[in-house]
Amino acid sequence: MNAVSNQVKIELLPLGRSFEVGRGAPLQDFLFAHGVEFPCGGRGRCKGCKVRVVAGELPVSAEDRQRLSDSELAEGWRLACRGRATGNLRIDLAQWEATILTDESVFAFTPQEGLGIAVDLGTTTLVAQLLDLQTGQVLAVRTALNAQARFGADIMSRIDFAVMRDGKSRLEKTIRDQLGLLASELLTAAGADAVKLRAIVIVGNTVMHHLFCGLSVEPLSRVPFESPSPGPQVLEGGDLGWKFAPQTPVHFLPCMGSFVGSDLLAGVLATKLHESESLVALVDLGTNGEIVLGNRRKILCTSTAAGPAFEGARISAGMRAATGAISEVSIRDGELQCHVIGGGAPRGICGSGLVDAAACVLELGWIKSNGRLAGHEVLHLCSPVQLIQTDIRELQLAKGAIAAGLRILLQQWGASSGDLTRIYLAGAFGNYINIESARRIGLLEAPAEKIQPAGNTALLGAKLALFDLLQDGVEYGDVRSKVRHVNLNEDSHFHEVFVECMTFPANGQ
Repeated sequence: MNAVSNQVKIELLPLGRSFEVGRGAPLQDFLFAHGVEFPCGGRGRCKGCKVRVVAGELPVSAEDRQRLSDSELAEGWRLACRGRATGNLRIDLAQWEATILTDESVFAFTPQEGLGIAVDLGTTTLVAQLLDLQTGQVLAVRTALNAQARFGADIMSRIDFAVMRDGKSRLEKTIRDQLGLLASELLTAAGADAVKLRAIVIVGNTVMHHLFCGLSVEPLSRVPFESPSPGPQVLEGGDLGWKFAPQTPVHFLPCMGSFVGSDLLAGVLATKLHESESLVALVDLGTNGEIVLGNRRKILCTSTAAGPAFEGARISAGMRAATGAISEVSIRDGELQCHVIGGGAPRGICGSGLVDAAACVLELGWIKSNGRLAGHEVLHLCSPVQLIQTDIRELQLAKGAIAAGLRILLQQWGASSGDLTRIYLAGAFGNYINIESARRIGLLEAPAEKIQPAGNTALLGAKLALFDLLQDGVEYGDVRSKVRHVNLNEDSHFHEVFVECMTFPANGQ
């Protein structure tokens, strides 16, 4: 009798990739690296990790029966977080190959000797660039999904895993090992000597700051959600287990306040908001919506719990901006027209598509200004993708939080939206969103000509800070000295403004 092999073969469609894993290995352990998301941290509470078994057996779990319909189960759909590879499997992935925003901006700098690395450490994605400090040339780029995401898609899920499930050390080691690997790959790709590496600068939100630097996130889990250690952190590669650069200083830039992280500080440097004579805003449209308002004299900042709708999470057919996602929706002859990333049949809808879809159905009169569906039980976009009432509510919560946050900052400044000369949109979502759609749903309350997608300002700002640090400069320190953090929950008008901002403009005004 032949012995049963301890290895099983996994084939991923349509990627055309195949590999072997240990028999009984959790699907979550290896599918994340191929683009499958686990929004609830692999707890079977959502269906964001849905995959389809084309060949082989994957037993139906209790969570599968709870989250998936009978027809979906019959077609082979399963929750990847509940499955184990007990035999050979051929799996059709519902999401893969996301585009991650990098930065190729030309900027002024003072030449230095050696090499440097700039890193944008996001909740979902990572971008790292190796620079020749003499020429400013980018020698190599590496991008990846943040490996912590297998424990939870958003920052509150990570905090919960760290505090309630005693997972802090695991999250810390995961991201340190991953960034160390990316840095090593950059040097290898460029054929560069690690001895020439003079410094690494990292920027990220407050939770990423704490989880990378070994700081407690427990204070971020409760009111007043304040960080006791928001300042700059300097470690050495050896402290992080990076044998290729044991003495290289690793600078994690300081947060601006509470949940406004160094990614927004870097954004201020990149947009030169702190040098502006006129009033300017910088907005990061993420789960933890971060907003900065100011000029060269003073700066206000705040964060608002927008929720993950802009990233496709908590939306019934939501997914991130990857192949198969509806990314754009328009109206043609009274019907909805959908653009799908990569072509082919849609598998879901991402944040930019959701904003477009809401703007279009408002124009068609299919939803009311209060968000209620008008004469429709569901909103059919492009089969099989549709939106339901709770999807519209999630979008209202997200857009209402951002719009209300900016309004409150303007009120505290003593200004109105008309006083703004520019609104910069940071990050990938801000780069791809349709400005007119964002204005139509009331997310951005300013003329289109004042709204400017600014690319990956976090990465550009990290590069600027890298040169500044090596010149013993403290430009980011000058920025922080002008900042006042505004806690929206302490503003007596916030909840009233938030409720008002949840509604959709009746006529796109």
